[in-house]
Amino acid sequence: MEANNSGCCVRPWFLFLLAVLKLCFIASLADAETHYHEFVVRETPVKRLCRTHNIITVNGQFPGPTLAVRNGDKLVIKATNRARYNVTLHWHGIRQLRTPWADGPEYVTQCPIKPGATYTYRFTIENQEGTLWWHAHSRWVRATVYGAIVIFPKFGSSYPFPKPNVEVPVILGEWWNRNIFDVMRQALFTGAGPNISDAYTINGQPGDLYRCSSKGTTKISVKSGDRVLLRVINAALNQQLFFSVANHKLTVVEADAAYLKPFTSRVIMVGPGQTTNVLLTADQPPARYYMAASAYATAQNAPFDNTTTTAILEYQNSRSGSSSSPVLPQLPAFNDTATVTAFTSQMRSIPSNAKVPTKIDHSLFFTVGLGFVNCAPGPRCQGPNNTRFAASMNNVSFVLPRRTSLLQAAYQNIPGVFTTDFPPVPPVKFDYTGNVSRALWQPRFGTKLYKLKFDSNVQIVLQDTAIFSTEDHPIHLHGYHFFVVGQGFGNFNPQTDTSKFNLVDPPVRNTIDVPVGGWAVIRFVADNPGVWLFHCHIDSHLTWGLAMSFLVENGKGELQSIEPPPADLPTC
Repeated sequence: MEANNSGCCVRPWFLFLLAVLKLCFIASLADAETHYHEFVVRETPVKRLCRTHNIITVNGQFPGPTLAVRNGDKLVIKATNRARYNVTLHWHGIRQLRTPWADGPEYVTQCPIKPGATYTYRFTIENQEGTLWWHAHSRWVRATVYGAIVIFPKFGSSYPFPKPNVEVPVILGEWWNRNIFDVMRQALFTGAGPNISDAYTINGQPGDLYRCSSKGTTKISVKSGDRVLLRVINAALNQQLFFSVANHKLTVVEADAAYLKPFTSRVIMVGPGQTTNVLLTADQPPARYYMAASAYATAQNAPFDNTTTTAILEYQNSRSGSSSSPVLPQLPAFNDTATVTAFTSQMRSIPSNAKVPTKIDHSLFFTVGLGFVNCAPGPRCQGPNNTRFAASMNNVSFVLPRRTSLLQAAYQNIPGVFTTDFPPVPPVKFDYTGNVSRALWQPRFGTKLYKLKFDSNVQIVLQDTAIFSTEDHPIHLHGYHFFVVGQGFGNFNPQTDTSKFNLVDPPVRNTIDVPVGGWAVIRFVADNPGVWLFHCHIDSHLTWGLAMSFLVENGKGELQSIEPPPADLPTC
């Protein structure tokens, strides 16, 4: 597969295969290796949907480079910003044990890398295998700045499922014909929702169903009988996506770099930030088959991109030069929550040494959802009923600092940057998924953290709300993965719902889709000191404040157990 000749010409699968071959050679020399990379963030002209405009890329590639490593390897990534916007990079799902300075969200663990500046990220993969990804974590730069992280087992170890013949990252994204910063600025100025995307993409290409796109459509070549591992990543800025491959069953074996008990499905749903590995057997008549993705959209009366992106699964022994159109899979309706529930309810983790916490030290209840800010009618109040959109957890809309990062402030005891009074439960109890009083529509604004005692057992109930509309929210926790012990619809009821928790083999995630009009319950051990962002991975919601941060100190009530700040850590 090759991107079109738009100034962004790359062969990502060739580069991925070279990385895999290098890994095999390195593995014969040592059990662990340090990988050095240079990421240059810069503007690159790219042509999509008949238009050419500049986007922000890494090394001129869209998507960016795939990082292929093994469990136990170290990475040293020198990031140089040659673009005109501030940028940071986040290694989504990497636990960053003792290295929170490398996590990447701007103003949380670091100040942004300014134009012309450089910062080197250093971290180790510790007891993680599977598919993760990296992306920009500064404003909306991640619309085009992202790539796959493929973590192979240690040399001498193997997958807990049949070895595939072919492995391919499949990165789902969104494309805007406009400059993404103009889209963001317009939304921030008007207080309304952002303009929807013009297309979805698979590995940077919209596919055959869009104008001027068929020449660049992503193609994956297989032979009859091949066992293919598709590493599906949802890098879309604002949209959950269904994914399917025509006439082929998908065997789900992993999600968010955590192995699952295999189960089959015709379609999967992947929320923004999530990854899902599926096995596919090339057992159909030799031909060309579409893999396709389209929206799962749950907010009532909210506009969304109702188009479909495609790539082609092409059998090598299919008729050469066949002009017949590939077979298109039947994707669910955009609001098919029943299919999503049937899919997610089958997820069960395989046996491991990690045990689900049962004795809970911190029992937290967080409401998540949108709200409104009242303002005088005018050009800056174009949200519903002359308001501005906001978003919050427990009625607190998160405000990022500007003069330093939260981690620096905590590490250096800088006063006045944040407070540690984030509420553990909603300030006011109400019918979360019913009719909500107008008095509860407007959140408070603040930079509030919640302190977790080191090595404590944490449970968080995440409850959707209906202030604007009930909606599926993908919530991501930095620095951790967690057990998803329960999910359901309506208001969480501790008297009846707790007894239904799965404490035996719950799935392990780093990003959980809170069901539309429902709840999810997660548990984890707070064993990673630092300041960790906890937020909705829909970027418009994050911009509106749907986030908070945890402060996890060591047993002495300090952060000195982490590595000291790097010498090249950016300043604000």
